[in-house]
Amino acid sequence: MSSRSRWLAPYGLTAPAYLWLLLTVFLPLSVMLYFSFLTKAPFGNAKASLTFDQYARFLEKDFYLFLTRRSLLLGLIVTLVCIAIGYPAALILAKHIKGRWREALLLLIILPNLSNALVRTFSWTTVLRHGGIIDDVIGFAFPGLAPFDVLFTYPAIVIGLVHSYLPYLILTCYISLQAIDDTLIEVARSLGASSWSVFRRVILPLSLPGLAAGIVLVFVPVVGSFMEPRILGGQAGMMLGTVIEDQFTEVFNWPLGAALSFILLVIELASLAIFYPLLRRRLESAQTF
Repeated sequence: MSSRSRWLAPYGLTAPAYLWLLLTVFLPLSVMLYFSFLTKAPFGNAKASLTFDQYARFLEKDFYLFLTRRSLLLGLIVTLVCIAIGYPAALILAKHIKGRWREALLLLIILPNLSNALVRTFSWTTVLRHGGIIDDVIGFAFPGLAPFDVLFTYPAIVIGLVHSYLPYLILTCYISLQAIDDTLIEVARSLGASSWSVFRRVILPLSLPGLAAGIVLVFVPVVGSFMEPRILGGQAGMMLGTVIEDQFTEVFNWPLGAALSFILLVIELASLAIFYPLLRRRLESAQTF
């Protein structure tokens, strides 16, 4: 094989994937980026001109800055809850459960995501409201307690989002933990390392790539979420994602909605850029272990 063929072979194999990304991701994003610099949506007979007013509006109004901070805080809370629940669950699945029980539990984890997201979110309204399933169970077991009703509150939003995105973190962590050779763990134990030392020095560093992937898969969509906050949060569910949805569906102000979307995208990328050096140092220290 010639040097030219060796150079072209990788690009020829990956060209369909890059072409698909170009048509389905970068091209629509480019159109929305163009819309974000317009005075109005260029549909029908509307005449639009280029402007930076949409981005200036975000900086001038404290309302959008407040919603941005609120959305980032929601993403952080949901991600931390998913880590607290998902990582131990993935560790137990990967290292302590074998055979068909593991397969059955993995199926149960994936199963909710096979249903429609809208139906899945609406189902929580029957669980979290007054007179719902949890309220009936608590009232039957403890008749004197106050009614259980967290629907249209901030905790309801967190519960709905954790339910939606927890499987992503469990699966990414499970794949990373499953790839760790059990011999390394046995060697560490035979050298006198405690269970906590084995976890801190062996399991956690080697599973960081899966944990990092899970954090990205949870944090990024949660920050821009609008369905769960709108359905489960009521008035408490106003986030930047719900305002962006309103600009596209209700107000029909596509330029402002596009501008807010790209501002949110830049903020998310900046957050990940800050997180990446910390992860890289941990990965480098794990490789030297």
